Amino acid sequence: MISTRRANRIRIQIWNQTQQGELGQQILLADTFWARARGLLGRPPMAPGEGLLLVPSRGVHMMGMRYALDVILTDPAWRVVAVYPELSPWDRTAVHWEAQHALELPAGTLQRVPTNVGDHLGCTGPLPGDWDGPLTAC
Repeated sequence: MISTRRANRIRIQIWNQTQQGELGQQILLADTFWARARGLLGRPPMAPGEGLLLVPSRGVHMMGMRYALDVILTDPAWRVVAVYPELSPWDRTAVHWEAQHALELPAGTLQRVPTNVGDHLGCTGPLPGDWDGPLTAC
């Protein structure tokens, strides 16, 4: 199980290469079953620039959430396959079989950085020493 302490150390920066806009610089990595299952449940709303990257993921649900999120699903090459602006609590995305990553961002991020199906995302991180295993996210 990923600990909150470990998850908080694994930060990634993600941007939309096509639109040339930063989506977040403090994206936490959730790459274990338990980290993905917990997601953002019980956590306060994210500040601009924060987010959660679920790997692997073909879709997300908002059961138990108290606030809306912007959600981007990408394939293994970081091509956007689906965009869900302001996904409401208790809602869910469709399952996208081609997806590999789900990026959860504060609601309103997609208004600031318009992101469309077909756009390519880029990422950097984590910083050396933050990660002790193979980086499957970037």
